[in-house]
Amino acid sequence: MENHLQTKDWGLGLKGHVIIAGPCSAETPEQIERVCLDMKNENMIPNLFRAGIWKPRTRPGSFEGIGEDGLKWMEIVRHHLNIPITTEVGNAAHVELALKHNVDVLWIGARTTVNPFAVQEIADALKGVDIPVMVKNPMNPDLQLWLGALERLQTVGINKLAAIHRGFSDSYDKRFRNKPNWSMPIHLKREWKGMEVINDPSHIVGNRAGILETSQRAINFGLDGLMIETHHDPDNAWSDAKQQVTPATLKQILSQIDFKSTGESENPSERLNDLRQAVDHLDDQLLDLLQERFSMIDQIGAYKRENHLTVFQSDRWKYVMESRTQKGVQKNLSEKFMKELLYCIHEESVKRQEKQLREADPVKR
Repeated sequence: MENHLQTKDWGLGLKGHVIIAGPCSAETPEQIERVCLDMKNENMIPNLFRAGIWKPRTRPGSFEGIGEDGLKWMEIVRHHLNIPITTEVGNAAHVELALKHNVDVLWIGARTTVNPFAVQEIADALKGVDIPVMVKNPMNPDLQLWLGALERLQTVGINKLAAIHRGFSDSYDKRFRNKPNWSMPIHLKREWKGMEVINDPSHIVGNRAGILETSQRAINFGLDGLMIETHHDPDNAWSDAKQQVTPATLKQILSQIDFKSTGESENPSERLNDLRQAVDHLDDQLLDLLQERFSMIDQIGAYKRENHLTVFQSDRWKYVMESRTQKGVQKNLSEKFMKELLYCIHEESVKRQEKQLREADPVKR
């Protein structure tokens, strides 16, 4: 990926972990003012103030945002808090209005990220505009869609970019409103070096009680900031009431988080360097063992080919899975990890053996 400007270089005075807070939706000018005054009184002023102006909803009839009037109310934030403002845009018309009202940062929501046509429309509307844009992950865990949305923006000249991790739809997981799937933001940071990912615990947990724990986990995983929905009267909010917190609660949450360094030290300590070298040595040994194991697999494949046996042997697979998983758990490795590891190894083993059978098959395709 090409270089882009990180949040500290957006010209908005951002540094360290970025804290974004504000109501799910702009409701009235009085609401915006009350949230700002409560933030000011609590000395809990975020780096960016968020408020939804347009709210995509699954079914018609729900509150879908106040529209352009809400953009006018954002001047209240500038007056009381003197901080940048950010809102979600879902099409070119939204972009035009947000720019008209001098919104400082835009974000693209999860429902929009899933649609490359919609993302391209927004990107085309931003061509030649110098404004930061944040992109939420798509509803489904599709890394390429997430990366693609960021790439479309960069292609039209937007180089102030960040990602937002708000979790993924999963009707089977009742613990979360949107399952975090922590590997996904980590994969994004691996694929696009230097890309900052801001965690949205409000949408992940869907309730106030879980925000602190999810926020801490995000920081532990090396994510670069938090977007927490904040309302002066959450119980009576017009949208997402259960997941919003008061400015006082936001202050309490942030005070309990152990914020860790987001960047790798260019000059690690001697102790850390020694530990990393030990891990490197162990990884070399693991790779040697895997090479030896697959060499044995190739011999098993040759035997199966000569004796007209199928690649997959269900009884053997069941024994390997159960016995290795049990041994792994005894060595303090999680059952989930062991099963995922064994599935990967087995899949590669099957591919190698099946290739041997295909190469020996006299039938012309």
